[in-house]
Amino acid sequence: MWIKALENLKNKPAIAQLFLANSISGVAQGISMIAIPWYFAQQGEMGKFALTYIVVSVFSLFWAPYSGTLVDKYNRKHIFLVITTISGLLLTMIAFLGLYGMGSWWLVGSVFVLTFSHYNIHYPNLYAFMQEISEEKYYGKITSYLEIIGQFSNVIAGAGAALLLEGTQDGLLNVLGFEMNIGFNFAAWSIYEIFLLDAGTYFISFLLILAIQYKSLITRKPEIGSVQERLKIGWNYLKTHPNIFLFGVASYSIFVTILLTLFYLNATYVSNHLQAKGDVYASSEIYYAIGAIFAGLAIWKIFKWTTIPMAIIVMTMLSALCFAILFGTSSILVFFAMCLLLGMSNAGTRVMRITYLFTHVPNQVYGRASSIFFLTNIIFRIIFLGIFSLGFFHVGNHVIFAFLMLSIFLALSGMVLIKYYRSFLIDVEVT
Repeated sequence: MWIKALENLKNKPAIAQLFLANSISGVAQGISMIAIPWYFAQQGEMGKFALTYIVVSVFSLFWAPYSGTLVDKYNRKHIFLVITTISGLLLTMIAFLGLYGMGSWWLVGSVFVLTFSHYNIHYPNLYAFMQEISEEKYYGKITSYLEIIGQFSNVIAGAGAALLLEGTQDGLLNVLGFEMNIGFNFAAWSIYEIFLLDAGTYFISFLLILAIQYKSLITRKPEIGSVQERLKIGWNYLKTHPNIFLFGVASYSIFVTILLTLFYLNATYVSNHLQAKGDVYASSEIYYAIGAIFAGLAIWKIFKWTTIPMAIIVMTMLSALCFAILFGTSSILVFFAMCLLLGMSNAGTRVMRITYLFTHVPNQVYGRASSIFFLTNIIFRIIFLGIFSLGFFHVGNHVIFAFLMLSIFLALSGMVLIKYYRSFLIDVEVT
């Protein structure tokens, strides 16, 4: 479908290979990132996981902007080759340490740190690379297909996590709240076996990216000066375009809440509040991904009547409502429905936000600008994690109060977007 829609794209084979490489590693990464919070929740060690999450978030305050300078300075294909090699080797080592009896909570937590650090450079590099090798008229379609293919990977990851975390009983696998007879028994995997699978996909992605041949469609100037000087260029660009800075920060609010729920709160919500098993937790990720796929397919049609900023306002307020409902319900079916809507809102916002930034931010500074936006995401995340790590939120079903706080946060973000809506409609020339 997407190949036909983009049949005149100049770097079509390169983009197809990049999609494929991203999808293969994304499946295994997704399984690992579902398994890690569930591991800590089952061990009753969510306090230690909160500490791990805070550590990686603080590290990201320094790593994210630095990685943005790397994305803008170096060949983006080479960056992918380096980070897949490093991540694959480190994850292989961790998996073997665990399999040979040296496993511990901090070893599992180190995979979370590694994967999150990988994300901090992977996604800015992916979007900047896509912007570099595709024509501007295809930006909307490219961002939509990135979302669709990425979320298909998450659907597979969710189903895989349900199978690997819980195994089967009498051939029955619980997925999406339904029992499926897969015809054979499957023993649950240890978390280190999951990590080894994850490691293997990094090396497959390396080979696919190595084979990419492309022609850059944007002239990039050589970057000189220190890291601080190069970062200052990105910051100065945003200072002279405050409307883009405010839009980039406020439109990230849904993503802040999704990172907190998917990687931290949902495991406790399912275990303590819904009192359900790992298959429910894994299935929630599938519902989230299905909603995101729907957004990738239909978000432009749904909001064809309005502007990108207004569409993001609507989805931000919808997400605030979803979290408020999760605060007030104990139904697994309602939980699945809200995950579906949150997946749609977050993915729809991401598609539209990236398209807006592609058409408003020059490629030369895109990596640094996106990393500065992400810094605000990290700061909000650290604040919320510091609050949610308090013992209160881990007693009984008190995790629901975290969802109430996220609902209020999104409502306030939506109000900011409404207040400055007209300033976001100003066009900026991209070079």
